[in-house]
Amino acid sequence: MISLRQQMIDAMQQRGFSPRTHQSYLAAVSALAKYFHTPPDQLQQIQIQDYFVYLVKERHLSAASCKLYLNGIRFLYLQVLQWPEFDLLIQVPKRPQKIPELLTRQEVTQIIQACHNPKHRMLLLTCYGCGLRVSELVALKVRHVDGERKLLRVEQGKGAKDRTVMLSAALLSQLRHYWQQYHPQIWLFPNSNTPRLHLSITSAQKLFKKAKDNTGIRKVGGIHSLRHAYATHQLEGRLPVYTLQQQLGHSDIHSTMHYVHWVAQHQTGTLPVIDLVEQLGVRYE
Repeated sequence: MISLRQQMIDAMQQRGFSPRTHQSYLAAVSALAKYFHTPPDQLQQIQIQDYFVYLVKERHLSAASCKLYLNGIRFLYLQVLQWPEFDLLIQVPKRPQKIPELLTRQEVTQIIQACHNPKHRMLLLTCYGCGLRVSELVALKVRHVDGERKLLRVEQGKGAKDRTVMLSAALLSQLRHYWQQYHPQIWLFPNSNTPRLHLSITSAQKLFKKAKDNTGIRKVGGIHSLRHAYATHQLEGRLPVYTLQQQLGHSDIHSTMHYVHWVAQHQTGTLPVIDLVEQLGVRYE
């Protein structure tokens, strides 16, 4: 008989869930089973409801963490165990609506200049210049750069979707210089010790943190701050919201509209994507 864990893995694979979703959903269900010392398929609805009270009152989990647990557990009972419904009275804390501490152009410049490794500097320039998620950034391949059309192909981004992102002239020029110096074969940013693998997400996050720490900038936020900066700086340059949505790879325009609320006195624009890298005046080497 196939184990419940394997059934859940199979169900997630059939739906094309990302490895990170696999990890978080399985962890949520494992924690539930460990709390009751009982297999999840033997639990009652009232027990699951009590478990979320424990997460909020005793573990003091954030709204985002509770929502993640809820998504994983709901998936198990609805999609794997085939419960007819999962209509539990579960109260999770409301997620605070906060505007992140956005980086200015000057701060982006300082962070990138503080990154002394040329390959790592090119990584941060690409992240900011295209507004990429870190998972998309590290998975870029050399063949994804279309110099003739000035496009960057992002394969299997969030939601298992491909998209193309416009490459600015300045960023494309620096990518060409980078390739001429390093000659990466498959991955645009390969692992230094094992070139057949790309740089890990954790490594990218750490190198950003180190560069930011070196500048003395104390604004909260990791490498994803560069994506936020890209979005807000493009809107300040009057890029149309629908164009920004395509660049960022958002399925729902409401996700993109968050950035509109973060930009003071935003005006709907009709201008093309601006060359943010050229405005920085930073080179990768």
